[in-house]
Amino acid sequence: MIRSCARVPIACIVLLTSIIAVPAEPLPTETFKVLPAALAVEAAQAAVAACKAQGYTISVSIVDRLGNPKLLLVGDGASALSRRLSRRKAYTAAVRRVSTGELAKQVAAPGGFNPTLYDTQLVTAVGGLPIKVGDETIGAIGVSGAPGGDKDEACANAGIAKISDRLN
Repeated sequence: MIRSCARVPIACIVLLTSIIAVPAEPLPTETFKVLPAALAVEAAQAAVAACKAQGYTISVSIVDRLGNPKLLLVGDGASALSRRLSRRKAYTAAVRRVSTGELAKQVAAPGGFNPTLYDTQLVTAVGGLPIKVGDETIGAIGVSGAPGGDKDEACANAGIAKISDRLN
């Protein structure tokens, strides 16, 4: 009885080690463009300058294509709220791949899907724009602190315009 019980584990080991190993297929790769830090800084500085010329003190956030923070530039005297809101605007524009103003229109449509119910970092406040190369979103810029989202968005546009000729 003891001999037959000892043979079962040995037989299992022999059986399992005799299985032929099949090579795995290589993992798929994905390539994408990245917004360089130097261009992010230049866009943020241009946005701050555009708003400062109009007398507004703002904060600018730039995120990568997944919404991860890349840069936060806070103008002298900008409020603490503008820092957080600019990051959320940039995050929203990056992950939804549309401007925050466009998202606000989509959400306001009767029967429209509202993703802000499922991701508390998303906002519909105007002032976040995706940074695109062709149809590919490589990051986003969010501006907050001007008196009105339309002014925030104009400053964000100024930042993107400053670097647009080098986005390829």
